[in-house]
Amino acid sequence: MSLPRELAELQRRIRDVASSYGLDFFTTVFEMVSWAEMNTVAAYDGFPVRYPHWRFGMAFDQISKSYSWGLSKIYELVINNDPCYAYLLRGNSMVDQKLVIAHVYAHCDFFKNNLWFAPTNRHMIDELASHATRIQRHGQAEGHEDVETFLDSCLSLDNMIDIYSPYSPRRPRNGKNGHNGDEPEERAKPVRFEAKPYMESFINPPKFIEEQRQEIDEARRQPAAYPERPERDILRFLMEEAPLRSWQRDVLSMVRDEAYYFAPQRLTKIMNEGWASYWHSRMMTEKLLDPSEVVDFAERHSGAMAVQPGQINPYKLGIELFRNVEERWDKGRFGKEYDECDDLDVKRNWDTGLGRGREKIFEVRRIYNDVTFVDEFLTDGFCEDAKMFTWEFNPKTGRKEITGRDCREIKDKLLQSLANGGQPVIEVTDGNFRNRGELVLSHRHDGEDLDLGQAGETMRHLHHLWTRPVHIETMLEGRPRRLSFDGESHETADL
Repeated sequence: MSLPRELAELQRRIRDVASSYGLDFFTTVFEMVSWAEMNTVAAYDGFPVRYPHWRFGMAFDQISKSYSWGLSKIYELVINNDPCYAYLLRGNSMVDQKLVIAHVYAHCDFFKNNLWFAPTNRHMIDELASHATRIQRHGQAEGHEDVETFLDSCLSLDNMIDIYSPYSPRRPRNGKNGHNGDEPEERAKPVRFEAKPYMESFINPPKFIEEQRQEIDEARRQPAAYPERPERDILRFLMEEAPLRSWQRDVLSMVRDEAYYFAPQRLTKIMNEGWASYWHSRMMTEKLLDPSEVVDFAERHSGAMAVQPGQINPYKLGIELFRNVEERWDKGRFGKEYDECDDLDVKRNWDTGLGRGREKIFEVRRIYNDVTFVDEFLTDGFCEDAKMFTWEFNPKTGRKEITGRDCREIKDKLLQSLANGGQPVIEVTDGNFRNRGELVLSHRHDGEDLDLGQAGETMRHLHHLWTRPVHIETMLEGRPRRLSFDGESHETADL
């Protein structure tokens, strides 16, 4: 439903205000929806059309119950697309609509200008509609139950991608025959150093050259590693190497495409929500609020910024980091001279009048993701002002207890939770284990053991696609272990 006249005029006004602050966004289309329609779109991850699957129905049921019981309310949804699409909830007050529209325009600016979104498909609405049609056709041809069962396994593995691969050139990978297109002679030759003819036998001794030739010949006789190097994009490996039928490969490719589309949102949650919150707060308080709306706005904004003990609110952390960066660059609180100043009173009142804060936050918005954002700008002073701390659960008291306030420790724990989009790093290291075509994955242990229940389910779904036994090598309780699934039973063995 298109916007009523009053809201359409408000949208144009807020668009002009956002542009006046320097925000740059795709054309943004707003739709007015009921709470049931909003919950439906939310269950579809913000898109109006998706392929039929029970997980969307389950998400709709959870969202609807939470809304009906007064536990949560979705104020806005916006899609990274060109044009961007956003939804406004029918029945919201005018101050709610102002806040949401301002928030949406800041999101759209972030989608368009943050480099981590640059590789994403800007016409994903059309792409997802195509996916829905293709999966429906596969269901009609192969049987809806078989397609849905296979789709279940694909969706259960949709986080097994290399979220950083879109930002680096794709490297050639050897297949089952160990051949990546280069001739063996081009891949490996004895090393010879340039030398004058009379020094040849001293610089390149015949015995040394012969030993190299023998090593190269021996290496060529050995079966090539498969894959040649650890492969983090497990879905790509399965697409290319698993014994899939054409329709299965097509379904898996759709799930993989969607996973890569949503990946930047996992990488920039703190920044994206912080940027949108920063700008809706500034636009509302400086340009948009009527005096009678101030209290209502303060209530809505403070609700979004509320922090539960022991948890990180991405809206709150993001907006405060952006405000801190702006203040530091306005006052020149960075650089060698500032960092080496030992007088706390001088540092507290440091102000060179540099005035580059606005320029700096736009630069940050353009090139950072959550990991680099937190790593660079979460300073000792910020941690102290924000009263941040680390905590652990004490089984003796049954309570969460503060364990420290050291900024380095706080940052390390936060970065660990953000690395790889919050997912464990798992790679394919062997696609022909024991020369039986078994699949081996390796977990890069970072101090957190794998959840055995989830690992078991992951191996079950991998087996569905690979059809041969699947293994995961990891550390459990400080010991190297191999988890295995052969299609019927799970085993755990020491390495």
